[in-house]
Amino acid sequence: MSDTEHPIRPTGPGTPEGPALPAVAPGALPPPSSIDRGHVRDGAVEFENWKGEADKPAPPPPAPMPPGERVGFAIMGLGRLTLEEILPAFAACKAAKAVALISGSPEKARAVAAQYGIAPEGVYGYDEVHRLAENPEVQAVYVVTPNGMHRDNVLAVAKAGKHVLCEKPMANTSAEAREMVEACRAAGVRLMIAYRCQYEPFNREVVRLVRSGDLGRPRVLEATNTQVQGPADQWRLKAPLAGGGALPDIGLYCLNGVRAVLGEEPVEVFARIVNPAGDARYADIDETTVFMLRFPSGAIANCATSYGAHESKDLRVRLEKGWIDLENAFAYRGQRLRVAQRKDENEAVEELRIGAKNQFALEIDHFARCILEGREPRTPGEEGLQDHVLMEALYRSAREGGPVAIPPVEGPKGRLDAFRGPEPG
Repeated sequence: MSDTEHPIRPTGPGTPEGPALPAVAPGALPPPSSIDRGHVRDGAVEFENWKGEADKPAPPPPAPMPPGERVGFAIMGLGRLTLEEILPAFAACKAAKAVALISGSPEKARAVAAQYGIAPEGVYGYDEVHRLAENPEVQAVYVVTPNGMHRDNVLAVAKAGKHVLCEKPMANTSAEAREMVEACRAAGVRLMIAYRCQYEPFNREVVRLVRSGDLGRPRVLEATNTQVQGPADQWRLKAPLAGGGALPDIGLYCLNGVRAVLGEEPVEVFARIVNPAGDARYADIDETTVFMLRFPSGAIANCATSYGAHESKDLRVRLEKGWIDLENAFAYRGQRLRVAQRKDENEAVEELRIGAKNQFALEIDHFARCILEGREPRTPGEEGLQDHVLMEALYRSAREGGPVAIPPVEGPKGRLDAFRGPEPG
């Protein structure tokens, strides 16, 4: 080995070749700074931003309400959506908690109650909804049953004096939806429809971008929601339970999505339905529906939904000065948002990376806060009713083969969002 060569040795604190940590006398450690310790404001802990200017600030820590102050929910229906998404979402809720279950399967209800720490006396059958009136811990019910059951379920919950969060589509028909709105109003309880995408951060950013005017007027919107449906023996393929096929189940996201982005209501609709020949699953419901909506501003929405095409759940908006592309807009997760516009002499395409949040928890918490604060939810029953009015016009258009005119709708004082409540916080 030459004079200039040395064997490689580990270095670092405490090694012969590395710097030694300074000796610190017991009790002489430096005290935590305000940036590490944080402070309490209005009952919540806040921290100063610890990151450098080049990185986006860290979000504030969760600030859930004390369990005893949260709104207690009973969940009605223990199918896949409840067990895979809704009940797990309560772990991320800040203003709501699951305190009861309503099911037609006692064995399943007992198993789920044990998993989520729900007391045995908090388990009810469908024929026991009236007993909810005796349980003050239950303030609201989340109805997650097949569509054809929603009307009877909501009417029973309203009669028991509990607020109602109802899954979409609201019912099977506009007549049922109207009855549900009136029943809740007469009972003095709030009714919200679970349009989760209107609370999801990426979708809300699309709404903000479009309505800001920074990209000019929206001219063409494209919304697609497709998936491949499986065996016939499931409630979605049975007209009495589903009320229809792809349109009310997944096409509704396209319909409600473009309405929410623009804030306008269409004045004309046109639709075509294509069902595969010889497939008994689609004897009474639609497999593939494409439809167009024309809005008062001149914007046109082209939408497509299908039970026979590989999964795609995207939303695109073409505006005067750019375009917006939201991939997986209607999915539970996996959203990706890109925005294009001119930058000097070039076309710039920017991806906005927004912190993902559990959209079920967001909608549940929104309804809980509306109950606590006595205000109207962003997506009340009237919003669901309007979608049924439009879907019935779309089915009529498909039957008759031509466009169907929709009477113009104007909100209070001419504002947008005629059927929606205030923006969520």
